[in-house]
Amino acid sequence: MARERIYLFDTTLRDGQQTPGIDFSVEDKIAIAAMLDEFGLDYVEGGYPGANPTDTAFFQEKRTKRAKFVAFGMTKRAGVSTSNDPGLATLLQARSDGICYVAKSWDYHVRVALGVTNEENLESIRASVEAARDAGKEPMVDCEHFFDGFKANPDYALACARTAYDAGARWVVLCDTNGGTQPSEVREIVAKVIASGIPGANLGIHAHDDTGQAVANSLAAIEAGVRQVQGTINGIGERCGNANLITIIPTLALKPHFAGRFETGVSEEALAGISRLSRAFDELLNRAPEAQSPYVGASAFATKAGIHASAIAKEPKTYEHVPPEAVGNRRKVMVSDQGGKANFVAELKRRGIDVPRDDGRLDALISVVKEREAEGYAYEGADASFELLARSMLHTVPDFFRVTSFRCLVERRFDANGNLKTVSEAVVKVMVDGEEKMSVAEGDGPVNALDIALRKDLGKFQHEIGDLELADYKVRILNGGTEAITRVLIESHDSTGARWWTVGVSTNIIDASFQALMDSIIYKLMKNRDMAGLVAAE
Repeated sequence: MARERIYLFDTTLRDGQQTPGIDFSVEDKIAIAAMLDEFGLDYVEGGYPGANPTDTAFFQEKRTKRAKFVAFGMTKRAGVSTSNDPGLATLLQARSDGICYVAKSWDYHVRVALGVTNEENLESIRASVEAARDAGKEPMVDCEHFFDGFKANPDYALACARTAYDAGARWVVLCDTNGGTQPSEVREIVAKVIASGIPGANLGIHAHDDTGQAVANSLAAIEAGVRQVQGTINGIGERCGNANLITIIPTLALKPHFAGRFETGVSEEALAGISRLSRAFDELLNRAPEAQSPYVGASAFATKAGIHASAIAKEPKTYEHVPPEAVGNRRKVMVSDQGGKANFVAELKRRGIDVPRDDGRLDALISVVKEREAEGYAYEGADASFELLARSMLHTVPDFFRVTSFRCLVERRFDANGNLKTVSEAVVKVMVDGEEKMSVAEGDGPVNALDIALRKDLGKFQHEIGDLELADYKVRILNGGTEAITRVLIESHDSTGARWWTVGVSTNIIDASFQALMDSIIYKLMKNRDMAGLVAAE
């Protein structure tokens, strides 16, 4: 049986730009558009030309090779002809393959937001679609607030959709703009739209995630008959975000319920790169990837319980709904106080360390890990520290350097201008090849000063850590009071793109930080010698 085509419409560069804290430059948009185009999406909506200088500049050239490049904008203003509407003229002149108009489809919004009559709004939809068609652009209409509008006045919401379709819109997109519609409502309303005479082959879905159901609503709409789905990479978007294409695409491709009936333009090879796409996008945004993201998150195929790890070692399907390699992810058996031998053997093997299950050193390692986790360490989130601990118990960690002492001072004082300042200073003494070196540094806080001083002079190893950078620093107080035990997690990376996490625990936050800093540097030196770092490089 021939499968029906689902068309993938990405609005990361338009609706995704509404995300608080995200502001794409033209260069950012060019890079992201290339990523989306290469991945195999059908449409890339680039923004709103004329609304701001960035989007106007972005649309001076066509930015995709394979995907259709789409400009977004309003339908023409009521009472103004298409030839005299400057906003519409900008859309028609943009270097795009298509235009996606946003049109009100809730009579409440027509009356309150636009301040026009229902008939004037319908005329704006009709005339705008015809103008795009006449200009050789593929016309689309986002029926804004369609589901809320349908529930309030189904006849008028349908009239808006029907007007767009009759005027020649390739896609009439039903938008859950406020994100409050439920999947059962989506199915029912989409079915009524199709029954009214608008074919599902011309319908799309645009869902927001305000109830956490944007993906579910998108899939429900597909089941009900729509054949275009809109969304963003990693679900970014205003408020709670948009439907996450990174979740929708693997579901359509890998779940038999959908895969047997539908196909997309994303190849099996491209799908295997979807985890890389997701992480590369987060990297461009300078934010940490969400570990628990479906399919692509670092924890998506992670197993912590010993009984689960044992079953996975025998047959991965016991605890995996799809093969991780199908989406470019990997299986991860975590080490913790809940893990048994299977967890440890699997994790050590992944690091190139082969230890037989009956080896006494394995039992000793498990015992130490469980003791340390009782003290507050968390090796499941600190891969590098776990590997260093394992290798040290196997006596395979070289004695690169030894810190003989360190001291941190925090002074709060008035400067010469009478301004109150807090100054942090650290002194670190390091022994390298029998020679003691002392470094002093000031920093933005004691941990920063300690980090700078520690890495200031490591003798013959100094040149090896020039590309080492701290990417993240997290502090967790494990119990109450000023004498509380503190856990510090540090994320580091280097010029190869590898990332690793280290942990330190102490009643003193500076000491805990120092432990994690030390582990990070030693791991980097080990990695440089191909003695560690297989996991960090994945």
